Amino acid sequence: MKVVIVGAGFGGLRLARKLSNKAGFEVVLLDRFNYHQFQPLFYQVATAGLDASNISFPLRKVFQRSKNVKIRLAELKQVLPSENRIVTDMESISYDVLVLATGADTNFFGNTQLAENAFPMKSTVEALQIRHRLLQLFEGAHTETDTAELQRIMNIVVVGGGPTGVEVSGALAEMKKYVLPKDFPELDFSKMNIYLLEGGSKTLATMSEKSSVQSEKYLTRLGVNVLTGTLVKDYDGKDVLLQDGKKIPARTVIWAAGIKGNIPNGIDKQMIARGNRIKINRHCLVEGTNNIYAIGDLAYMETPLYPDGHPQVAPVAMQQADLLAGNLRLMEKKSNPSRMYEFEYRDKGSMATVGRNLAVVDVPKPKLHFGGFFAWLIWMGLHLMLILGVKNRFFVFSNWLYNYITYDQNLRLIFREFNRPVKQEKNSEAREKKELTL
Repeated sequence: MKVVIVGAGFGGLRLARKLSNKAGFEVVLLDRFNYHQFQPLFYQVATAGLDASNISFPLRKVFQRSKNVKIRLAELKQVLPSENRIVTDMESISYDVLVLATGADTNFFGNTQLAENAFPMKSTVEALQIRHRLLQLFEGAHTETDTAELQRIMNIVVVGGGPTGVEVSGALAEMKKYVLPKDFPELDFSKMNIYLLEGGSKTLATMSEKSSVQSEKYLTRLGVNVLTGTLVKDYDGKDVLLQDGKKIPARTVIWAAGIKGNIPNGIDKQMIARGNRIKINRHCLVEGTNNIYAIGDLAYMETPLYPDGHPQVAPVAMQQADLLAGNLRLMEKKSNPSRMYEFEYRDKGSMATVGRNLAVVDVPKPKLHFGGFFAWLIWMGLHLMLILGVKNRFFVFSNWLYNYITYDQNLRLIFREFNRPVKQEKNSEAREKKELTL
């Protein structure tokens, strides 16, 4: 059975590993990047707490000992269900079973100006862009003579009060308190404002009421201006326009307010649900097909426990990958279809960190809530376990330990590009201009 998996996120990678070296399977794992990205820690890359390489793991290294998994670095352009084939920007690949695990991207809700000026954080590259933006602005701030423009530079707006928004706001507040005043003593960071804008009535709306209340209290303690019930109408790169007509001057807006599924061309539009997700049945099979599956953030499955679809979090993707791996093995053995497993999400809990010694954890069964230092330790331990590679875990832990002891980060690097002068070859043809990075 030739299984083509598109996307090497939590779901796609998990499925490929489950089928690795299993007799009867040929697996092709396709992704735009040649590495797996650990999304829960993007915010720490953006705030110079971790290096990008610490949360990225080469796919080919994962499958060095696999005899049946092939890696393809390409971008999916179209699915051709009638031909059992996909088209990428590199080649055409046939399949017996296609698994779409392309995840989700930032949702700007159709606002093109927002998309052009705000900074998303859905990839390692985007996290690095935020880090570069912040450091570059502060580097140039001491030469700014316009008071209003200087305040724009010193204001940072985070849109979205979910886990990502809460975590990046807390990390920025700790940078403001412990790091930036030492790096830029000529700037008055008492004038720096960090705004967290949430359209709903509370932060961490998907978690318990205790977590919502505690997270807002922790953020306020750190100096974050939490504005709930606040909707963003537009952003032109200078001022954030709110729905009520008010404006917040800011040169940096980090958008963590919504996501939408990455649906490839070729999928029947009738199979697309709200949130730009693909409708699937309890076996993760795309409705209206017989050999195309979808898992993770891209997939929309209605069950009695989750009538509006499952939360778009990593545990859902990994559990769907486990179920699909089991079903594919049954299919390969020509087992009776009635033996196929149906998906039921086992919610083991949710968590979010706000800052140093500050986090919230909810456990559904038994119903427990933790906050503060103990919850922070739980958050760190779980994330360390989920990171791929012993070396990555060591470096992440080392960075966390260093940051905890010194109240500092040592990764505030600005990557610049410059062009090497063109040299003439003996045959009088100019050598190709190369971009070098620091």
